[in-house]
Amino acid sequence: MSQTAVLELTNDVLLPAQSAERARLDVIDKWWRWNPEEIILPAHADREQKALREVSETPWLSLVVTTIAQQLVCELIRSGETNDVEALWKPWQRNRMASRQRAIHRAALGYGYAYSTVMPGDNGAAIRGRSPRDLYAVYQDPAIDEYPQYYLERGNGFLFFVDDEAKHTLLVKDGKVEYVTHNIHGVGVAPAIRYSNQIDLEGRMPGEVEPFIGAAKRINKTDYDRMLVQHYNSWKIRTATGMEKPGDEAEGQRLKLLLRQQDILVGEEGVEFGTLPETPLDGFISAHESDVESLAAVSQTPAHALTGKMINLSADAITEARAMLDLKAGERKIGFGDSHCQTLRLASHIEGRERDAQDFTLRMEWADLQSRSMAQAADALGKMATMLGIPVEMLWDRIPGVTPEDVKVWKDFKDVNPSADDKLANSLIAQSNGTNG
Repeated sequence: MSQTAVLELTNDVLLPAQSAERARLDVIDKWWRWNPEEIILPAHADREQKALREVSETPWLSLVVTTIAQQLVCELIRSGETNDVEALWKPWQRNRMASRQRAIHRAALGYGYAYSTVMPGDNGAAIRGRSPRDLYAVYQDPAIDEYPQYYLERGNGFLFFVDDEAKHTLLVKDGKVEYVTHNIHGVGVAPAIRYSNQIDLEGRMPGEVEPFIGAAKRINKTDYDRMLVQHYNSWKIRTATGMEKPGDEAEGQRLKLLLRQQDILVGEEGVEFGTLPETPLDGFISAHESDVESLAAVSQTPAHALTGKMINLSADAITEARAMLDLKAGERKIGFGDSHCQTLRLASHIEGRERDAQDFTLRMEWADLQSRSMAQAADALGKMATMLGIPVEMLWDRIPGVTPEDVKVWKDFKDVNPSADDKLANSLIAQSNGTNG
C-alpha cells in the first residue's frame, strides 16, 4: 500500500473509528479496573457523604472476570497428524506464553476481545498480546475472517499501520499524521489473531463487564444507602421535652459531661424523656444479598465466589454450584484455544515450517484446575489405563500439576532405563530374530 493511501486511510477511517471504540472500551475499563461510574449525589452533599460513596464502591465486575480467567491456563498442544509437537510448542515457550497467556485471556474476557500479533523476530516468531484499546483491526467479514485486512496499533508514541505486506510507522505531530518509514514483514497476512469472549454471526463480541454494569450499579447504590443509614441513623437518639435549653454551647457541653452511666435523669414538672429508635439495617442487607445473587445469576458466576459463603455444602452441592461456571469456562476454552492454535500455526509459517502451519488438527490442552486430590486423579487415570487399555505413557500429561517438560523427562528416562518387563520382551524378540535367522 502506498504512503498516500496509508495516510488517507489512517486519517479518514482508522483514527476516528479507533477513537470511538476506545471511548466505549474506556467505560468498560473503569468498571473492570475498580474505578466505576460514581453514584450521583445531591448538589448539597457534604464531604462525609462523598466519603461514604467512595467506600461503597466495590469492584464486583473485576471479580466476575477473575473467577472465569482463573479457570483458563493452557499447558500443552496436541496434533492429530503427528506426536512430535516440540517444534510447534517452541514459539510458545520462547515467548513466555505460559505466563503471558493470562493477560490475553483477561483482556478478551473484560473487553470482549483481544489480540495477539505474530511478527518475525531475531530468534523466530515474536508473539505479543495486545489490548483492543491499543489495536484496532478491520475485517472484511468480522464474523468469519481469520485475519484482518489491516490494523492500526499504538505504541511507544507512534502509530503502526499494518497490512498483509508491511508495517508502516506513523507519527502524530501537531494534530497531523506524518509518515515515518515502513518495514516489509513478509508474513502474507496482517498478522493479528483475535481472541473473542463470545462472537455472533454479526461480529458482536460482548465481554464479562459491559452486560452487567447495571447489576453492579444496583449493588453499589444499595451499599451506599446502607452506609448512609449506618453512619447517620444506626443508633438510638435520646430526647427530652419541656426542658429549658442551655444558655450557650459551652453550658450544653458541661451538662452532658455531668451525666454518667449510674446517674438517674430527674426533670422538673412537665419534662419527659424518651428515645427515637435507630433505623434497622436488615432490609438493606437483604437487598444487597439479592443484588449480588442477581449478578451471580446473569453472569453465570457461582454465588459463593461473590459472597464468600460456602457452609455445610456436600461434594455434590459444590459440583452443582460450579456447573454453570464450568460450562462457561468450557465455551471460552474452545474459542481461546482455537485462537492459540491459529497463533502457533502463523508462528510456524513465519519460521518456515509449512507442514506445521497447515496442521488444522491442532488443539490446546488446558490445565485441570478443579479441586481434586492427587489420589482421586491417580485412581481415575489408573482405571482408564486398566479398564480402557490406554497406554500409561499417554496418560502422564493428564496428571494434575505435571508439565510437558516433566513428561518428556519421564519418557526419555524410560527409553534409557527400560523396565524389567521391557527388557524381557526385548530379549525374547532378539532370541526370536536370531532363531529365524
